[in-house]
Amino acid sequence: MRFNKIAKVVFITLMINSFFLEANARNNGTKFNWEPLMDAIIQVESEGNSRAISGKSCGAMQITPILVEDCNSILKKRGIKKRYTLNDRFSEKKSKEMFVLIMSHYNPSNNVERAIRLWNGGVNYTKRGTQGYYNKVMRLYND
Repeated sequence: MRFNKIAKVVFITLMINSFFLEANARNNGTKFNWEPLMDAIIQVESEGNSRAISGKSCGAMQITPILVEDCNSILKKRGIKKRYTLNDRFSEKKSKEMFVLIMSHYNPSNNVERAIRLWNGGVNYTKRGTQGYYNKVMRLYND
């Protein structure tokens, strides 16, 4: 009985790890590094403050409850049992995981411009509506 529980935990852990590796493994099988872009977004969103709150947006990456729900829906569709909570928005590590998850779903080609605009304006973003944000992030990203 105890072995089955351990095996289940190991299996789930391997599934989650392989999911995040797969989410990062695009562009001809090489690992795509979102880290510099996420760091630029964090500076624009909260100046690096993981406790920042602005309306319904929280944490270093200013994540909304709707984005958390979307992440959990994507995980469910992929058969992954992991779920995020609203408190996870205050964890920079978990916020970055959510960013990578959202990108793997809505931006599988790892297009940086799309990533920035998507993060700011949502799935139905407009270039005009996200231009100011895009410019701010790109200034930091290119430094």
